[in-house]
Amino acid sequence: MIIDFHTHTYPDRIAAKTVGLLESRSGTRAHSDGTLDGLENDMRSRHVDVSVVLPVATSPKQYKHINEFAVEENERFSETHVWSFGGIHPDNDNYKEILRDICDKGLKGIKIHPDYQGAFFNDIRYKRIISYATELGLIVVTHAGTDIGLPDVTHCTPAMAEEVLDEVGPDKLVLAHMGGWQMWDDVLNRLCGRDVYFDTAFSYGQIDWREGASHRWQLLDGDMFKKIVAAHGSDKILFGTDSPWSDQEQSCADIEALDLEDVDKNNIFENNARKLLGLKLNF
Repeated sequence: MIIDFHTHTYPDRIAAKTVGLLESRSGTRAHSDGTLDGLENDMRSRHVDVSVVLPVATSPKQYKHINEFAVEENERFSETHVWSFGGIHPDNDNYKEILRDICDKGLKGIKIHPDYQGAFFNDIRYKRIISYATELGLIVVTHAGTDIGLPDVTHCTPAMAEEVLDEVGPDKLVLAHMGGWQMWDDVLNRLCGRDVYFDTAFSYGQIDWREGASHRWQLLDGDMFKKIVAAHGSDKILFGTDSPWSDQEQSCADIEALDLEDVDKNNIFENNARKLLGLKLNF
């Protein structure tokens, strides 16, 4: 079984506009139209069994709509095999109420994005959110490292993540993009071996650049990817694609082709996500 722990969808009415804006900002090409139907079609053709959608509240008012939409998506899980987390913003003063509601709705976790939300990861507001989410047993996924579309200021560095781990001690924290996009040397030095998950989203393989992209970033090469896996442990790494920004089939093939033990690949593709999600996956 393959579980993609890091995907994105957008409401049909704004998907084309949102994908176009993000393509322009990042200089990359999307691999689907950004809709739920587009993700489902990709999963069927790419042989991905389950996808986790990670919505981001870019303003304090968005959480209600995001979480209502997530509930609607999850009601169709047996049909779509797509599970959505909830969203929250650091400026939500009623964060405890929102997190309790997310927990009561069974959404399993939340996604935060310090770059899009305009706050540093070690801000007290995030620490409070992560602490209470941990108390409720929720998974917290955060964008980590540089953001390809907003590269000037990094709002979640490995040093900030280290501070949150030391002060808050979350047991279900996922640092996306192998712990910190474009900051992987620092990830090795500060975060590998800590009680935290990484996901593989948009971190290994090739980026599909648009013609005229102003800056062409490089992803991890195979040796560095394996070095992080060895240092951190395959039991704390989750497969993710960042769909629609990476092709699910190619992302699977890239990791499958690596010289890793079968147990490591099984952990990355399935076992760790099963353990975290606790969903019935009898299909």
